Amino acid sequence: MVNEFLVRLGTLLTVLGIGLLILFGASYMATTPDFRYFFAGLISVIVGWRLLKRKTPPPPVERFSTVRKLFAKPKKKEEGKKE
Repeated sequence: MVNEFLVRLGTLLTVLGIGLLILFGASYMATTPDFRYFFAGLISVIVGWRLLKRKTPPPPVERFSTVRKLFAKPKKKEEGKKE
């Protein structure tokens, strides 16, 4: 349960950080850059990304395992080709 909460918090922080970076870009284009948006967005994206990396990877998909076995190339042994 804690892991799921941290992943969701990471998603929220990443999205908010991207929004803050967009606000910084808009303020920079208006020739009055506010670097608080930049640093807050950068820190938020970094912390959010670190929390998102805690997510467990999905299990491997065995959907086309039979097809992969049929079309797999056999490995050739090169015992006789020593130079």
